[in-house]
Amino acid sequence: MDRAPLVTACMSDILSVIDSADEALTAGLARALAAVLAPGDTLLLDGPVGAGKTHFARALIRARQGDAPEDVPSPTFTLVQSYLDARGVEIWHADLYRLTDPSELVELGLEDAMDHAITLIEWPDRMTPPPPGALTVTLAATADDRRRITLSGDPARWAHVPRMVQIAQFLHGAGWAGARVEPLAGDASSRRYFRLIGDSGTAVLMDDPTSSGQPGSDMARYLAMTRWLRARGFHAPEILALSEPEGLLLAEDLGDDLIARVLDRDPQAAAPIYDRIADLVAELHRHPPPGFVPPLDGPALAQQSELFAAWYPAAAGRPGAGAGVAATIAALHAQLCADASPALSLRDFHAENLVWRGEAPIGLLDFQDAVAVHPAYELASVLQDARRDVAPEIEERALSRYIAATGQDEARFRAAYALLGAARNLRIIGIFTRLCLRDGKTRYLDFMPRVWDAIARDIAHPALAPLSAALRDVPPPSPDIIAALRARAGDVR
Repeated sequence: MDRAPLVTACMSDILSVIDSADEALTAGLARALAAVLAPGDTLLLDGPVGAGKTHFARALIRARQGDAPEDVPSPTFTLVQSYLDARGVEIWHADLYRLTDPSELVELGLEDAMDHAITLIEWPDRMTPPPPGALTVTLAATADDRRRITLSGDPARWAHVPRMVQIAQFLHGAGWAGARVEPLAGDASSRRYFRLIGDSGTAVLMDDPTSSGQPGSDMARYLAMTRWLRARGFHAPEILALSEPEGLLLAEDLGDDLIARVLDRDPQAAAPIYDRIADLVAELHRHPPPGFVPPLDGPALAQQSELFAAWYPAAAGRPGAGAGVAATIAALHAQLCADASPALSLRDFHAENLVWRGEAPIGLLDFQDAVAVHPAYELASVLQDARRDVAPEIEERALSRYIAATGQDEARFRAAYALLGAARNLRIIGIFTRLCLRDGKTRYLDFMPRVWDAIARDIAHPALAPLSAALRDVPPPSPDIIAALRARAGDVR
C-alpha cells in the first residue's frame, strides 16, 4: 500500500539524509543508532511495503541484545513484540499495518511502554496523533535495491543523529557496517569511543567531531604520535581506517586489560607491573622527543599551575590564597630542572591509559597531548596517579629502577620529581574544581584527597620549601569543602 510519507515527518526538521543506502548501510545505521538510544526514545519507521522498515528494526534490536540476540520476527500479525536488551532495557517493536482503530493501542500497552522502553513503530500513520518527540526514519526504495533514508525530528532532542549517520557511513566505507557498536567509557574531553564487534573481530572507533582535519587538532596530533611510537617499536594501536576531515578513526582494539583493572584483580602484581612501566619510560627516553610536540618548560608549567589559583582557593573559602604558586614553580624549575635535556612525556600516562598484554609490549592509549619535558614528569604522572593509590614502596622501587637504568643524578632527579609532581597535581586540583563548578562534573571530586596527599608529600622535599610556604594558607580538600563544591556543581558560567 503506497502512500505519502508520514505528515509529522514533514513537519519535523530534517536532520540527515542518506540518498542511496544498500542493505548493509541501512542495517549499519540502525546499529549506530542502537548505541545511543535510551529508555523513552521512540523511532517511527515510515515507508511503503518493502522499503526496509523491518530490516532496519531487526538490525537495531539485535544490536541492543549484544552477544545473545534473539530471532526478531515481523510483528505484522501480533502487532507488537517486546524484548529485553543486554542492559535489561525493554524494546517494543510494533507493526500497526493491521491496526483498525487507534483505541487498540491502549489495549496493546504501546502508549504506556513509550515512557520507559525503546519503541520502534512501523506504519506510524495509524496513530492519531503520532507520539511527540519521536525520531522519524523514512525509507523510500530507489533503483538497484537501494533506498533513500531521511531522518527527521526535534533538533534539540536528536542533535546527535547527524553524527551517528556520519559514523554509519564511515563504518560502511571501512567494511565494518556489519559490526555491533557499543559505547566505551569516555574521558574529560569531547571525544567519544565505541567498540565495534564484528565477525572478523573487534576494533575501537574514536569520534572527535572537534578535530575536522585541522592541523594541530587532537586527531592530527594523535596520528603523528601513533606513527612516531609505532616506528620505534612502542605499541600504539594500529590505525585501521581514517576520515581525518570528519574526525573519525578506527583503531586496533587492545582489549579491556587496562593496567588499572589488572591491579584491581591482582594487587600482588603491582611490583612487576610497575617495573615494566619504569622500563617502558626508560626506553621511551632513549629516543629524543619528536620535533612536533610542544615544550612543557618552566614558564609553561607555571602558567598551567595558574589554573589552581584561579579555581580552587576561592572555592575552598580562601580567595587570594596561593597567589604566589605559579611564580614559585617557575623559579624552582629554573633551579632544579633547567639543566636536564627534555624527554618525551605522553602526559596522560597512568594505569587507565596503559593496557597489559602479558609478555607483549604494554599498550599505549591517549597520547595526543604528548610534550617535551623534564624526564621526571612521566614518572610523576604514573606513580602519583590521581585515580588510584600507588604504595610508597612501589613508587620508590620504580623511581630507583628508572634512575639506575638511565644514569640520572639521583639527588637532582628526586628533587625534580617532587617539583614536577607538585606542579602537575596542583593543576589537576584546579581542573577538578573547574570541571565541577563550570561543567557540572562531580565525579572527579572523589579523587581530590588523593591528589592533595601527593602534593603534601612532594612539597615536604627540602628543595620545595618555597612552594610549601606559598601553599601555607590554602586548605586541603576536606569532606566539608568537597561537599560544598558538589553542592555548587554547574553554578559558574
